[in-house]
Amino acid sequence: MHLYRSLVFVPGIRENMIEKARGFQADVIVLDLEDSVPPAEKEGARQIVRRAIPALAALGHTVHVRVNAVGSGLARDDLAAVVCPELSGITLPKAESAQDIRDIDVLIREQEMEHGVKPGTLGLIPTIESARGVLRCEEICQASTRLVAITLGADDYTADMGVHRTREGRELDYARQVIAVCARASDILALDTPFADFRDEEGLVRESEWVRSLGFKGKYLIHPGQIGPVNRVFCPAEEEVSYARRVVEAFEEALAKGEGAVQVDGRMVDLPVAKRSRALIELAEAIEAREPPAG
Repeated sequence: MHLYRSLVFVPGIRENMIEKARGFQADVIVLDLEDSVPPAEKEGARQIVRRAIPALAALGHTVHVRVNAVGSGLARDDLAAVVCPELSGITLPKAESAQDIRDIDVLIREQEMEHGVKPGTLGLIPTIESARGVLRCEEICQASTRLVAITLGADDYTADMGVHRTREGRELDYARQVIAVCARASDILALDTPFADFRDEEGLVRESEWVRSLGFKGKYLIHPGQIGPVNRVFCPAEEEVSYARRVVEAFEEALAKGEGAVQVDGRMVDLPVAKRSRALIELAEAIEAREPPAG
């Protein structure tokens, strides 16, 4: 099971920052070829990122690359440079339609075949960054079996809407709710936009807890100092896991008796509740396998 609690962006042109990323505890390291790379430096960044992917993967990191948007004319060259067996996924900015997803799917598949990667292996995470993208979120989520998650790009979205991005983030509520519902309906993950003030840990935690309550399962980050707090927010508490185990055990006993529901601590447990509990246990076990307790 891949973990997607924390996905930290690292500029693809900054070799010193990529070197530091070797020690990051993020679930995913996202090497960026888009906004953090000036147009004149795109080719140089591709070569730096291509060299970095196997080195980071060899240390046990899950590595994604954010390529340039389909409409930029740069995505094909980005993919040609970075697709390799050690790469796990692609983050696609500015997704506005199912056709964008189909187009990038074809480009990824071409490079998988070119570089000896089984077609369909690389995961894809589109970013919703406009009003049009929000309106078409459902079709975007269902446009490819390659999708593992979908995320929100708050800065471009608020610019498109002509509103200011605030610390409270109320202007993002509708887009977040649409993304969370469409992701759940399509059986993929909803991942949240970065929190802009990397010095404000309290604000980061508050926002992370809020989006978790909406159904988000992780968050993109812009600074390594954000990794620990976000990992903790999106890690189920011990009491949650303990209750989930009791739910699953009780439900399985009920099924063995031919019953479709059972009470646990005064709460009714049926198939959807048991399914949710199993998913939480699976997440907890994946986190424990990655981060075994001290001692």
